[in-house]
Amino acid sequence: MDFSLTDDQRAIEDAARAFAAEELAPHSARWDEEKHFPVDVLRKAAELGFAGLYVAEDVGGSGLSRLDASIVFEQLSYGDVATSAFISIHNMAAWMIDRFGSDELRRRYLPRLTTMELIASYCLTEPGSGSDAAALQTTARKDGDAYVLNGSKAFISGAGTSDVYVVMARTGGPGPKGVSAFVVEKDAPGLSFGAQEKKMGWNAQPTAQVNFDDCRVPEANRIGQEGEGFRFAMAGLDGGRINIASCSLGGAQLALDTAKAHLETRRQFGSALKDFQGLQWRLADMATELEAARLMVRRAADALDKRDPNATRYCAMAKRFATDAGFEVANQALQLHGGYGYLRDYPLERIVRDLRVHQILEGTNEIMRVITARELFRQ
Repeated sequence: MDFSLTDDQRAIEDAARAFAAEELAPHSARWDEEKHFPVDVLRKAAELGFAGLYVAEDVGGSGLSRLDASIVFEQLSYGDVATSAFISIHNMAAWMIDRFGSDELRRRYLPRLTTMELIASYCLTEPGSGSDAAALQTTARKDGDAYVLNGSKAFISGAGTSDVYVVMARTGGPGPKGVSAFVVEKDAPGLSFGAQEKKMGWNAQPTAQVNFDDCRVPEANRIGQEGEGFRFAMAGLDGGRINIASCSLGGAQLALDTAKAHLETRRQFGSALKDFQGLQWRLADMATELEAARLMVRRAADALDKRDPNATRYCAMAKRFATDAGFEVANQALQLHGGYGYLRDYPLERIVRDLRVHQILEGTNEIMRVITARELFRQ
């Protein structure tokens, strides 16, 4: 095993870190406060290849590995968690089209998705089916050379702003084998959006319900064959879990670095806080948990790149561990700041709010345990 990054990966890491420092970090607090979705900055990220990280190069993608992508998302989220997490979702949707779509579909959408001329959202969750995703009720009925979609999707990042929606809908009977996947454009007749959700965190990206009322979608916009959509969605989530875990790493690293600086400068009882052994131990534990999480995430990303048969389990384990550890590190960093950590003048309360949802989305951490146990019993 070699735990060091290659020269190319170091260059990718440096580029993402520089972009985060220049384009994300200076604006993060304002975007959160104003609930601003920085589309112009997303397109600047796309200029560096960050909108199609593991999309094939023949349609404008960067053709990088999942490990490379993990490195990028960790660095981007050091600048702003919510914006970086949305770039992750866009990448997941674009990859599904690239990996499973027809060549005509790939060439119609991906050159504009990889530049973020078009922005993409991923639509699986519904008001009545969250963790039980295979129970989704949105239907797609064949009508001539089109499908007619009816139903709703909930908690959709980018809803109302995104141009393209990768939608899972039921074309057959109950269960996962009755689900197909479609690309739905924003101006499709019968597509509408609910009010923007009022959220605890992730305020720098919009979230709303997506509604289909006799929404007509051309048959050519189906991804793959009928009945394959749920498998495609789960394959997308393996990578999505690595990405969101990586975003937790970056946010938690910022929290840890902020706490370290605070302990070095803050004095109480005549001494710098960094001289109190109890606080030293707490910071050491935070750093250890974060490093352990990083190793798990990169090991899972490597397994996904190598198509290891255990990759799904590794991705679930890494997502569970890294998002739990990331939130706990951020929460402890806030505690180390005392009352100052609770103020919006400091980044800690924002990081805590943004990282909390990572334990829920891309499959709750309870479902990650279900997946892990299921895979263990299959061995």
